Amino acid sequence: MAQKRSPESAAARARLEIEFEQPHLLGPLFGEFDRNLVAIEDRLGVYIAARGARVQIEGEPEAAARARDVLLGLYNRLDEGQDVDTGTVEAVIAMAGQPTLEGIISKDVAEPPKVMIRTRKKTIVPRSQMQAVYMEALARDDMIFALGPAGTGKTYLAVAQAVQQLIGGSVDRLILSRPAVEAGERLGFLPGDMKDKVDPYLRPLYDALYDMLPAEQVERRIASGEIEIAPIAFMRGRTLSDAFIILDEAQNTTPAQMKMFLTRFGMRSRMVICGDPLQVDLPDPGKSGLGDAVGRLEGVQSIATVRFGAGDVVRHPLVGRIVEAYEGKGA
Repeated sequence: MAQKRSPESAAARARLEIEFEQPHLLGPLFGEFDRNLVAIEDRLGVYIAARGARVQIEGEPEAAARARDVLLGLYNRLDEGQDVDTGTVEAVIAMAGQPTLEGIISKDVAEPPKVMIRTRKKTIVPRSQMQAVYMEALARDDMIFALGPAGTGKTYLAVAQAVQQLIGGSVDRLILSRPAVEAGERLGFLPGDMKDKVDPYLRPLYDALYDMLPAEQVERRIASGEIEIAPIAFMRGRTLSDAFIILDEAQNTTPAQMKMFLTRFGMRSRMVICGDPLQVDLPDPGKSGLGDAVGRLEGVQSIATVRFGAGDVVRHPLVGRIVEAYEGKGA
């Protein structure tokens, strides 16, 4: 691929040109009706003109350079066989404006990510630089605290890593848990047996599993006990060895529950604790077991703490702006 910078049209403007070597990738690169190019133009305030295999970008120098890196990043992902969808475009735009992280994200965001998770149904790559840090920690550390708002991929990536290790044979089972905190309704008034009562609380974990594995495999592994999804109360008195253990919505545990859960950790296991310290549903938000545990354990060897922010939200861009509105200055 050759690229060159033409003379600036004015002191405050830059015009960059990229020539792509594989024209068959331009369709998915530009998107249907050029929607990917339009998204880059809208987000970065540039003008993009495509003529054959050449693309010209015009705008303020920094914005034009970011747009060039975004296009190269998307193109190189396609060249590596990765899918490019609307979420990928938004993620690469966001990553192009973030500080670099040596050894995890290349200095040039145009390079495809070096860390990924492979499951039966998809290959998952980081959609923000903090996701790359998190994925590195998931592959390296014995215990990880993942803190931050909804939509940052905390639980989803943990489940993906767990599935990868299960199908790779490095663990024998997955144990996925959440506290069943009541929000205005009591479990006793819900219809059905105990499984029927608690399943609604655990639905996000089921959804993530079905995104990683064929439905029949999920059901077979649940029936065999390879995958267990249960409220945190079901963990009491157990030692969880040869397992990948995930606690979701951990901000809704009490310190006593958190201590009980953490001490279930067994040999050859890995544990991920996910939660948003700002979304506590307990009667006394100051008594959350998540904040208590992080305060006690952060810095301990083999325990990693990863903090996501509103800028790491990888759902619709509006979600990030909503999070900022609720948690920013004056909130």
